[in-house]
This record gives sequence, structure tokens and C-alpha cells, in this order.
Amino acid sequence: MSLVKAKKHLGQHFLTDKNIAAKIVNGLVHTDKYKQVLEVGPGMGILSDLLLERTDLETYLIDIDVESYHFLNQKYPQLGNRLINGDFLKLDLSEIFKEKYAIIGNFPYNISSQILFKILENRDSVVEMVGMFQKEVAERCASKSGTKDYGILSVLIQAYYDIEYLFSVKPGTFNPPPKVNSGVIRLSRNNVETLPCDEKLFWRTVKAGFNQRRKTLRNSLSGVIPKDKMDIHPFFDKRAEQLSVADFIELTSHLSELSK
Repeated sequence: MSLVKAKKHLGQHFLTDKNIAAKIVNGLVHTDKYKQVLEVGPGMGILSDLLLERTDLETYLIDIDVESYHFLNQKYPQLGNRLINGDFLKLDLSEIFKEKYAIIGNFPYNISSQILFKILENRDSVVEMVGMFQKEVAERCASKSGTKDYGILSVLIQAYYDIEYLFSVKPGTFNPPPKVNSGVIRLSRNNVETLPCDEKLFWRTVKAGFNQRRKTLRNSLSGVIPKDKMDIHPFFDKRAEQLSVADFIELTSHLSELSK
């Protein structure tokens, strides 16, 4: 089997350190809640090797790279239709998984936000995610209110998942090495089935608040609700980064009342 060449346009940086790979795979800790796991962007299979050794998991792989797909097809002939050549972002996950499952991967950094939003869209089925991201993205996801890294992804992820920043990874453990440090995080689905507010309005409010994060919410939310409908609620005089997830839920409920 000829080795797969990393492709810049796909954001591929193949992990070469088996100890790091083991730490990522061992990050899957909630396997009492699922039996299937999907690895996104397996490349040459450094994580896949370890996933396929686990008897408690049924492993699926998806890679958009045709060269990787053919390499993995030769390497793991036992996978059959559990090896998918396709775009994870366009994949209808409900067609493949009928039960709860996990997602794992050394994700391409150029689509990391889209991957996280895809996981959020499938939050009722994705019980756990362990993934490698650009370090600043990983830190942003785990950031708390009142910090400069806290943003849209922080709030939306933390509304539905408990998040842990597991460890950092240096560029030298990849081929080719990226120009940035990396970080591995774990998302564990919390007990919130639905938020106690209008969820569509919650998402809209969070996005609008952070899209103009230097402004107070009275100004940044004027596209969500007209200023003349806003009252003296103290949240309107704060900036988005000052509000916790619970605060955004309270604000969303308040906006619903004001809109009546």
C-alpha cells in the first residue's frame, strides 16, 4: 500500500505519535451510553487502528479524500460499508446511525467550526465527541463567560454539552506539522433535552450578540427585537461575553415576552 499524501486544500495534517493517538481514543469514556463511533478524517488510520482493537465499539470511518479511502479500504477490508468516502458536513447521520453514537477525530482545522455545528445539529444522537482542533478553537469552546475567548461556540456547545479541555499537542507530532498548536477536547452530552426557552430564538440571540461583541446587547440585538420594545432589564446594558449560558436562556425568555 502506498502511503497517503497529505493535501493542503483538505487541511490534512496526519498525526504520527501513537501515544497521542492512544490518549485521544482513550478519551472515549461514556461507552455505557453508546456502542457505535464515527471517526472523521482518519487519513492513514492512526486512530482507527486503536478504535478497531476495541471490542466495546463498532467503528465507522468517513474520509472525503479518495486516496485515503482506497488506502483504508485495503488496510481494513473487514469494514465494508462502515468505511465511507464522503463529506462529513453533507452526511445524513440519521441514515447511518439509528441509535446513540460518538464522534472522534483529528479534525481538519479549516472546517472545525462547521464540524462542531454539525455535532450540535445532531445533539440528540451524539452522546460524546473527542476531537483534536487548533488550540485556540479548543480553548474557545471551553471558555467561560467574562473571558476574551468566550463566544458563539462556547455558549451553544455548553448549552447542550459538558466540555473538558483534555490536553495540548505540539506541531512536531504531525506530518506535515501545522503552523499552530493543537488541543484535544471532550464533549459529553448533558441532561438538557430541550432548553427552557425558544431554542431558535436562543441561537439567534447568541449569534447576534457576539457578531457585534463590543456593543451592548441593547445595540447588538436591535435586529432581533426593535430597541423601542426593549425595557430596563440589566442584560441589555451588558455585552454578550458577560452573559453565562443560563443568562442567555433567561434573556431569550425575556425577549419572547417583550415580543408578544
